[in-house]
Amino acid sequence: MTFTPHGKHLIDGQWVGGDRSFASDPAHGPAHDFAVGTPELVAQACAAADAAFDAFAATTRTDRAAFLDAIADEIEARADAIIEIGTQESGLPAARLNGERGRTTGQLRLFADHIRKGDYLDRRVDAALPDRQPAPRPELRVIQLPVGPVAVFGASNFPLAFSTAGGDTAAALAAGCPVVVKGHSAHPGTAEIVAEAVLAAILRTGMPAGVFALIQGGDRKVGEALVTDPRIKAVGFTGSLAGGRALFDLCAARPEPIPFFGELGSVNPMFVLPAAAARADEIGAGWAASLTMGAGQFCTNPGIAVVMDGPDADRLVAAARAALEQVAPQTMLTQGIAKAYREGVERMGRSNAVTAVATSPSEGRNAAPNLYETTADAFLGEDHLAEEVFGPLGLVVRAASGADMERIARGFPGQLTATLQTDAGDAELARRLLPLLARKAGRVLANGFPTGVEVADAMVHGGPYPASTNFGATSVGTLSIRRFLRPVCFQNLPDYMMPADLAG
Repeated sequence: MTFTPHGKHLIDGQWVGGDRSFASDPAHGPAHDFAVGTPELVAQACAAADAAFDAFAATTRTDRAAFLDAIADEIEARADAIIEIGTQESGLPAARLNGERGRTTGQLRLFADHIRKGDYLDRRVDAALPDRQPAPRPELRVIQLPVGPVAVFGASNFPLAFSTAGGDTAAALAAGCPVVVKGHSAHPGTAEIVAEAVLAAILRTGMPAGVFALIQGGDRKVGEALVTDPRIKAVGFTGSLAGGRALFDLCAARPEPIPFFGELGSVNPMFVLPAAAARADEIGAGWAASLTMGAGQFCTNPGIAVVMDGPDADRLVAAARAALEQVAPQTMLTQGIAKAYREGVERMGRSNAVTAVATSPSEGRNAAPNLYETTADAFLGEDHLAEEVFGPLGLVVRAASGADMERIARGFPGQLTATLQTDAGDAELARRLLPLLARKAGRVLANGFPTGVEVADAMVHGGPYPASTNFGATSVGTLSIRRFLRPVCFQNLPDYMMPADLAG
């Protein structure tokens, strides 16, 4: 099945064109023209979302679950066409995108099952105490209700799972919030075909037409207009620190500030403790595989490995180098990302604080892996060494002692993940490091690698700034639905007024 995009925006159930267009920049295959988004189109989409809110918020959990399931069905019905254009636009291999498609439909169905159960509503009831002294207590019932229309920004590195019908969109719809998506210009055709699937699900389940909109990019003003529209009540974002921070500041500066749930960046440090370093060959090879997965374009890419200096560190570095030298250059998602990676490699290479272990030139849209090493003192003395380089670049930090490792752990800014490679002989040091890393990261894992984020009830994908802009939230897993809900307490409400989910 070949898919040829029509290049239009989806607003209130209708495909809408525009006066200007931009051309896609695929890794291979034909380019296509897409209408450029405008503030006026954003306003139309937000107005439709606001008009749809009351009806959509009032739908039953069963009906919304059926809607989420229908979106998953419609995406699967377009699987071949999605993979065809998705691989062309992103340069990702078909196997990777097939897995991502399964993750996308899987999380839609997981959220559907979750809201059917109703636990996410966190219902609490305090019975009336009419005889309490010195004053009676009223009956109090609390429930979580949807906040209103939500803006979602498509991510460059996940054309499906973090974009048009990805985690943020699925969570907002599950909560009962209409969604306006700002499509990423790196994969506009993929966004369009997924939007077609959402529209088909809207028609199939009888949902309000304004419950979902797609505005393509092509103009920075689109994002600014979206987060400042007074009808938008929350924002979900996955992207760069600079772009996310700019949008976060706009949200905070509004006459009515709104929450901005941004996932911005992380180096995801890995600490290899002394007893575990006996497995240095295995850990080094595994780290290299994680570091280069998807050309290093995962937000959980473990860019920094901290290891105790000595022969085991030498073996780890040698194993990582040998594995990286077998990795051929990989296509990056966009020309801009490839350029930023080359600039990051150049900055690292210019630093007197690091030593090059394995370097390879990267040309055009391709990225080759690079490996460097440094000492704990040098690392702590140059803040830029702890900044993310988005791509397959690794830095080994050689610590002289457990105290060095603790100093390094304390010095990291907020992270999405932190990893401990540890064995039983490391118990004392591991116990000292664990609270330091838990303070810094949203997910702490032992004896594994952080690439690969399970979509599950207990998953946390977030962390203290700059990993994310809201340390109390996650963008993955069923807990992500709570971002788009707010608690409302009902006091002494008569039965005939009681919301159905609070009755009984």
